[in-house]
Amino acid sequence: MDIKRMLKTFLLACLILCMGVGSGLAVNGGVVLGDEQFDAYLPLLEGKRVALFTNHTGIVGDETSETGAPDVDRHFGLDASGEPLVYGEHILDALLARDVNVTAIFSPEHGFRGTEDAGANIDNSVDEKTGVPILSLYGSDNSHSPAVEDMAKFDILVADMQDVGLRYYTYYISLYYLMDACAASGKPMVILDRPNPNGFYVDGGILQEGYSSNVGQLPIPTVYGMTWGELAGMINGEGWLEAGANACDLTVIPCKNYTHQTKTSLIRNPSPNLKDMRAVYLYASTCYFENTRVSVGRGTEFPFEAYGSPDLECVEGFDFAFTPQSMSGALEPPFMNETCYGEDLRDKPIEEIWATGINLDYLIRAYNACTQAAPQESFWGKPDNSGRYWIDKLSGSERLRAMIEAGESAETIKASWQADIEAFKAQRKPYLLYEE
Repeated sequence: MDIKRMLKTFLLACLILCMGVGSGLAVNGGVVLGDEQFDAYLPLLEGKRVALFTNHTGIVGDETSETGAPDVDRHFGLDASGEPLVYGEHILDALLARDVNVTAIFSPEHGFRGTEDAGANIDNSVDEKTGVPILSLYGSDNSHSPAVEDMAKFDILVADMQDVGLRYYTYYISLYYLMDACAASGKPMVILDRPNPNGFYVDGGILQEGYSSNVGQLPIPTVYGMTWGELAGMINGEGWLEAGANACDLTVIPCKNYTHQTKTSLIRNPSPNLKDMRAVYLYASTCYFENTRVSVGRGTEFPFEAYGSPDLECVEGFDFAFTPQSMSGALEPPFMNETCYGEDLRDKPIEEIWATGINLDYLIRAYNACTQAAPQESFWGKPDNSGRYWIDKLSGSERLRAMIEAGESAETIKASWQADIEAFKAQRKPYLLYEE
């Protein structure tokens, strides 16, 4: 890290520490997570066979051996000296220590330990420490729904997992499938709520009918601004489950001292390629590059914090170079061992990222430059059998792609989805548990 970035990081850390919770900035300081409130939910589990939906992020209270504000450039899991953090009690261990009969764990994409590649098939296994069976929702059948026989292994399901609040982030989709299965089998569900790090704004187009996929399942914007507890209430109340409205016996244990303007810092990487808080905030913008002619930095130490393509060599304004390598969580990244040229976003002020929300300028600039430098290449990659490109699935329709191809500006595109966003905000309002 250069001197300029070190100084910026130091000043931001000082600002966060000085401003504190009262300004909406916190490192879970003062926020009480749902999983910490044992008195509120342990009585619901008494005498029941309990299944958990969780992964490595299910740390009770998000407690670590360190207190204070990690800066946005520091990788998750490291303290200020660069040493590994020691985490607090995991929800699995916490429940077992309180004599709860945990009979199964459902695990999402990336697995229970959060180390597997995106979309990788993961077999069922057993937690070596506790002996509890781990039931993968990302097995070889590609359904991502729990097996019928697995639903017979528990009486009540408890969900405790850190999400990042974007429609194409798959953890909420697994939650949706589990809600559907619980509704169909008459099994109650308890959600131990957590803050949404991108819960302070709503942005992006609404997923349109016919565009559902493994990276988008609900008619919500790209950035939907709701916690899992709120979103689950909306799923239930709006009748998005196959069994109909309010078909899931749902209990939410809300966070305390949290509002949608509280910017909490995560303590663990929620998935292998979100390595710090800057990546969590930039992800809403840079994920649109997935499966295009542009790398988002998978196979580097800064995924989603930079972008680039071999096509942009010697193109003015794209002078940042990186070479993706095989590594844990990105075994075969796009453009592996090829030099990519693009833009490094790690110096962009975090306040600017917050204020902008989804920034389409990155995608538009790269599209225009790549199509001019390498017109023989398909910038969007290959369409599926239905003629839909990956960008269509990520953005929720073909509209974003079509407007970029037509030369529309970022401002015009974002203005085109504002009416839908306002309608969604009105629709979600009855389900909000926290002040906006």
